Order: sequence, then structure tokens, then C-alpha cells
Amino acid sequence: MSRLTLALDVMGGDIGPRTTIPASIKALEKDPMLSLLLFGDNQQITPLLEKVPSNLKQRLTICHCSQVIENNQGLSYALRHSKGTSMRSAIEAVQKGEAKGCVSAGNTGALMGLSKVILQPLKGIDRPALVSLLPTMDGGRSVMLDLGANIDCDAKNLYQFALMGAIFAENQLNLVFPRIALLNIGIEDIKGYKSIREAAQLLAADTTLNFTGFIEGNYLLNGKADVIVSDGFAGNIALKTLEGAAKNVISLVRGQSQNHRLKPIFNWLIKLLFKDSYLRLKKINPDQYNGASLIGLTAVVVKSHGSANIEAFSHAIQDAALQARQDIPNKILAGLQKY
Repeated sequence: MSRLTLALDVMGGDIGPRTTIPASIKALEKDPMLSLLLFGDNQQITPLLEKVPSNLKQRLTICHCSQVIENNQGLSYALRHSKGTSMRSAIEAVQKGEAKGCVSAGNTGALMGLSKVILQPLKGIDRPALVSLLPTMDGGRSVMLDLGANIDCDAKNLYQFALMGAIFAENQLNLVFPRIALLNIGIEDIKGYKSIREAAQLLAADTTLNFTGFIEGNYLLNGKADVIVSDGFAGNIALKTLEGAAKNVISLVRGQSQNHRLKPIFNWLIKLLFKDSYLRLKKINPDQYNGASLIGLTAVVVKSHGSANIEAFSHAIQDAALQARQDIPNKILAGLQKY
């Protein structure tokens, strides 16, 4: 394992340093070759490091930033007033070569916009996309993108997402010729927006890609596709719906429902419906799937959920470290030339 430095926007997210700092310590404990640049308010960060062992603290560098991009700020306003903020400073550290990747739980639109301006998209990519791994019912994983970076997408955008998703799946999941599907409201050729139908034609015509057709929302976790492609609007809604449903089901399986009268009935139904998957469901940790990667850029950028807890944000840091060590941006660039 090689030595690696990442830049963290520790002010992002619903709670900020009270989550991101303990998560940073947890990530350092798991990765002895990792160092972190902490961009944020020194007065809020320092007290949280008082009891941290010196061997861990020496791998942390506080980079004071007095300004923060708020979640409720519009994209144009955030971009115009981003100088000196924790998010922009973390991204600039990557651009300067001080860090190999950036992690933030802050404003998604601002992170996307600043990353695109400062780090630049890869040659041949019009729009970077948010991608994440989804667990499947057979114990595997699928890649899904875009998850909210691009609301309006044309056929070319969707085609490029499919290319990047296929390369991402090849490297992250060790797949050869990954199966690609477009998220749609039906599997028939005549259904869906014109952009989706045109994207399907582009993908079907490219014999270097393993395009399998359309996939509906009820099959996202069934392992029917290795790469699931959509525009950011539908992808974001689908992901959050899956996350909410999964957390509710897992709570029921673990007996965490507050309705004591219905608990036995819920548990019986879950066992009946999921059968062999029941024990696997009990072991699923949603925090392991926190973090979406902004791929199509010249460097690694990982967006954590704003509501992420300590364990979840720590997983986002670990994911960024893995991608940086795998040199995912350059592998995507090389893969684009192959396709």
C-alpha cells in the first residue's frame, strides 16, 4: 500500500466537524499509509483532536478556512463566493498536487461546479457524473450513474456515462465486458424520453460495449446489469428511494421498528419474502455504500451524503483512497481511447 494524502472539506455535511473529524481518525486507524489535509475552521477542529494519539495526529494537517459554502446556496452564488471556503480550498489542494483526491459532504451542485472548473473534465467527456456502487440481492454489486450531477441529459451524455461506468466497473469490480442497461419506464423500444431511446441506439451500435437494453426501477438491485445509466434527475430519485426503503427493511429485520404490535408480523413477512436473503439482509451495513464518486474529472472527488454518520463518512474517505491508489481517472482516460 502506497503513501497517500487526501484533502477533506470537514465543514460540509449536516453536522460538520463533529462527524468529519472522528471519521477522519477512524480512516487513519484503518489505513496506516494515509495522511489527511483538514480544510475548515481551526477553532472547531482543534478541540476535537485533543485526545487523538500523537501517531495519528502527525498524519493530520489543519488548513484553516473561515468561509463555508452552505447547502442552501444556489450554484451560481456559491461559485461566485467560493474563494477561501473549505470546499474550494480542498479542491485547489488537489489541483496543486498537494493531495490525490478530495472528499466533501457539502453542497453537491457547488462541489460539481467547482470540481469541473478547477480540476477540469477528462478529454472527450462533456460532463462528469456522480457514480456509486449498489449492493445486489445475489451478494454482488452494480455501478449506477448519474446520481444527481446532471439533471438534463441528451443521448450523447448518457452514452458517455455508459462508457465511464463500464470502465469504472471493470476496475472497481474486476469485470470483463460489463453488462450496461439504461434506466427507463419500460423495456420496450418505444418507451421513455427521446434522449433515452437515442442513447439506446448509440449504445447498441457500439459493439465494444455490452449493452443489454432497458431496465426498470424494480430490478435495480437484482443484479441484472453491472452498469445502470440514467440522467441525474431519475438517478437521484431512484437512489434515495432505494436507500430509504433499504434502511426501513433493515430496521424491520433487526427488530428496530417502534410498532411493537407489528414487529412479529413484519419479521415473519420479511423472512417469507426474502427467504435465503434474510440473514444477508441482517448483515448489510448501509454506511458501507456512502459516497458517490464524481468521475470524468482529472482527479478523484468523492461526495458523501450530507447526513452521513461517522462510520459512513469514514467509508467515503476509504473509497477515495482506494480510487486514488487505483488511479481511476487515468484508467478512465485510457479506457476512453480503447472504446
